[in-house]
Amino acid sequence: MTMSTLVPDVKIAKARKLSKHANELGLLAIIIVLYLVFSIYATGFISLNNQMNILRDAATIGIAAWAMTLIIISGEIDVSVGPMVAFISVILAYLMQYQIPLAFALILALCLGAALGSVAGALRGWFNVPSFVATLGLWSALRGMGLFMTNALPVPIDENAVLDWLGGQVLGLPVSAVIMLILFVVFQFISKKTAFGRSVYAIGGNAGAAQLCGINVKRIRVLLFTLAGLLAAVTGILLAARLGSGNAGAASGLEFDVIAAVVVGGTALSGGRGSMLGTLLGVLVITLIGNGLVLLGINSFFQQVVRGVIIVLAVLANIIVMQKNSKQ
Repeated sequence: MTMSTLVPDVKIAKARKLSKHANELGLLAIIIVLYLVFSIYATGFISLNNQMNILRDAATIGIAAWAMTLIIISGEIDVSVGPMVAFISVILAYLMQYQIPLAFALILALCLGAALGSVAGALRGWFNVPSFVATLGLWSALRGMGLFMTNALPVPIDENAVLDWLGGQVLGLPVSAVIMLILFVVFQFISKKTAFGRSVYAIGGNAGAAQLCGINVKRIRVLLFTLAGLLAAVTGILLAARLGSGNAGAASGLEFDVIAAVVVGGTALSGGRGSMLGTLLGVLVITLIGNGLVLLGINSFFQQVVRGVIIVLAVLANIIVMQKNSKQ
């Protein structure tokens, strides 16, 4: 092979490598543009206090988004996140009011979240109920139960050193944001370096072929929704610590922000493609837009319009990218 043929091959390899990360690079550019625009036009956006608020809001979306990424990669969907988070915050508040030791209360809350998630997983994995229907039923049940238990009123939590710390800062960063980043590393490892992660991609690509290859599709699906419930419980605990109460009306619409972040991050709704890094950047984009629109004084109803447009554009971008890749 001569140098004249080697150089074009190297350029082609670099171009293909860049194309694989085009979505992440595009999201980085969007984040930079958002920072520039909001720093100029949104009063107080660049302040330290607001940056801490951005990190806290990002953690509320991001922690749940790690499990959602795997679920969507597998070709499924979970719309029960918001009510799950709110319901767990209410349960934790009641456990604290009944003087249950905090460590035991936290374990119970996490186990309850995982158990509720496994219910949706069992409906999908063992009874073949579409995941949208299973989680929509869970969404309705948890929202109604939470509001019924609290009469739509916040359930206060007495001062607690551990919960105060969870709602505070460590090393100058919100504890919730640190937990989000730790879980990001864990789920990045799971998705890229484990047999479970590879199985999720395989199921999303072709569940029938994955089953023929020896992958236990039913078990993987149950585990995915169990993980989603567990991370929703983590978010619920952090939300209760931040608010100082359990609130059945909290986290309203969170599931849409989580799904939007995952889709904006480049995960294909059809399954089989996506990355944790893309989701992390998607979380930042969704959080920055929400924060900036509030500071600009944009009507809250119009903010929902903006989010809807973002989701549609992200889906269109995913379709275009997939079509281009299929032609190569």
